[in-house]
Amino acid sequence: MESNSDPVYSRNVIEFVAAANEFCKYAEHASEVKGDEMLRIMQRLLPFLYIKASLLPSLDSFFEEGNEKFVTEPEWFKIHDTMREKFGTADEFPEVFDERINDVEGPVISSLAENLADIYQDLKDFLLLYQTGTTEVMNDAVWECKMNFENSWGQKLTNSLRAIHKFIYSGEEIGKIENDKKDDKNADRSDWFISRRQKEFRGDSGE
Repeated sequence: MESNSDPVYSRNVIEFVAAANEFCKYAEHASEVKGDEMLRIMQRLLPFLYIKASLLPSLDSFFEEGNEKFVTEPEWFKIHDTMREKFGTADEFPEVFDERINDVEGPVISSLAENLADIYQDLKDFLLLYQTGTTEVMNDAVWECKMNFENSWGQKLTNSLRAIHKFIYSGEEIGKIENDKKDDKNADRSDWFISRRQKEFRGDSGE
């Protein structure tokens, strides 16, 4: 078929789709997996996902308007909150490769759950667009996903992998975050653990 010569049907794209599907599957079923097991799954899956994303073809977009988004804020929070609970004391880590580092004093604290929920958001939106089967929509899904990989979630992936590696080989065990659920109920979640990309997703116009 002529369409099979289109870059959106190339081997590199198909293999990335498979890797993205695998990541989203584990993210959506995180409640069924123990925290230490999830860390080891991500230890193996994230490098594979990074390699496949780096091989995506460079395309031009067809449409001037942005791609449709599917992942809702409640869905983002469901992924985030489940992973945060599973990761416990392994969730937070000091980060030097963070754009906020020049705006605060002391180390910037990042979160595995936040990073992985952001990655999930981009990948799930990509997959749902790609699955439409419309070549132009698939093209723009690949184009946007590659752009987001280069500018956003690729860095979050590598940051998370470094933290996961350190925790796994530290010999530490995951501990429960004290009073985490109690604090959740009373917290103002408008700014609690919401990343810059999540604020953009909501359309916030703050600084």
